[in-house]
Amino acid sequence: MPVTALDPKTALILIDLQKGIAALPTAHPAGDVIANAARLAAAFRRAELPVVLVNVTFSADGGDRLRCRTDAPPPNLPATPEFSEIVPELAGVPGDIRITKRQWNAFYGTELDLQLRRRGITGIVLGGISTSIGVDTTARAAYERSYNVTFASDAMTDRDPVLHECAVTKIFPRLGEVATTDAILAHVRA
Repeated sequence: MPVTALDPKTALILIDLQKGIAALPTAHPAGDVIANAARLAAAFRRAELPVVLVNVTFSADGGDRLRCRTDAPPPNLPATPEFSEIVPELAGVPGDIRITKRQWNAFYGTELDLQLRRRGITGIVLGGISTSIGVDTTARAAYERSYNVTFASDAMTDRDPVLHECAVTKIFPRLGEVATTDAILAHVRA
């Protein structure tokens, strides 16, 4: 699955690469996903392209959690500061854009689109945890907003290997281009 190009104004968006989520069991080792995400982030920073770090958290009273009727209720994620902290391999770099979301999609209810549009961004590279939830819903929203989307297939994972595989091989090719970190890095100009 090749990358044909990256737009000159492309941002890297990393979904929920935070301590609490990275500690959960995943289909692919979270350490490998984080290492590839860190390589992408370093290259984007060298090229002076935006790096967006998205985390999910909720207020201490849980009042901002979704409470819709579903057959499979979401896990009760802790609202502790440690849970929502970005992993150390990616955190603490001045100039990165930080977005906090309260649901799956990083565009809904946040200023993500505003931050990208004001910087003239037309393309995004996506990675993170979880492929079938945060990455997928954010990708769909990006596609609907006419961003050119590229997926870093080895910089994302899911708790469910079947859902990960389905998203990467069936859904994502309909929303953008899917490639490895190395293939994407070949298009990032420092």
